[in-house]
Amino acid sequence: MMHAHLIQLDIAWENKPANHARVRELIDQAEIESGDLIVLPELFDVGFTLNIDRACDDDGSTLSFLRSLSVDTQCTIHGSRAVRTESGERGFNCATIAMPDGEVCEFRKIHPFSYGREMESYDAGDKVTSYQWNCGDQTLRVCPAVCYDLRFPELFRLGAKLGAGVFALGANWPSPRAHHWRSLLIARAIENQAYVLGVNRCGDDPHLSYAGGSIAIDPKGEILGELDGDEAVLSVSIDPLALANWRKNFPALNDIKLI
Repeated sequence: MMHAHLIQLDIAWENKPANHARVRELIDQAEIESGDLIVLPELFDVGFTLNIDRACDDDGSTLSFLRSLSVDTQCTIHGSRAVRTESGERGFNCATIAMPDGEVCEFRKIHPFSYGREMESYDAGDKVTSYQWNCGDQTLRVCPAVCYDLRFPELFRLGAKLGAGVFALGANWPSPRAHHWRSLLIARAIENQAYVLGVNRCGDDPHLSYAGGSIAIDPKGEILGELDGDEAVLSVSIDPLALANWRKNFPALNDIKLI
């Protein structure tokens, strides 16, 4: 059995040191073991800001934090940060995953949230990726996604084709569309026969309110655990054998025709 921890955070606006410290405090309150997976919300270090001069990890402090957290806990840390484009004038909204062996995986959000003006500051990524989560002698492939990516099932299907058995998504998903958040995450789990870990922020920023609602779903669409609107850590068990058996006994993924 493998274990994942979803860190639902009330993000301090554009305050990286405060958010780094609060993440450590929340993790210290959870029962973390070596080899676990820890997932953080989208842009956990600054919030959903369009000010890339404040958001971008130009000094590497957030990357350093994620790496040190991974070494200290001996866990895979699925974090998030903004990085500069090559021109330096814009950013990418990234999921950044740090592993205890020093390896780093980075996924650039493919679907900037145009309705929320994200495209004014951030460019779109163009590649679905995955990483290997190692826990003792057990492994699973994880496909990362970021917030608005959730509305585009083709990304998740491509992740399934890469062999992902887990999808991990960090978000700043506003309260008015909380029902969509929950429904879409459950759908992504059912249609891809995969575990889905959706980690939302809670609290308020200068523009919006967030209802939390972080949730973990199994490959049959059953809810493993779910949070309300407060800061908390949701810890769940992930069973690679149950995943493999469900896909073997009901091999729906074998019938994919479009890609």
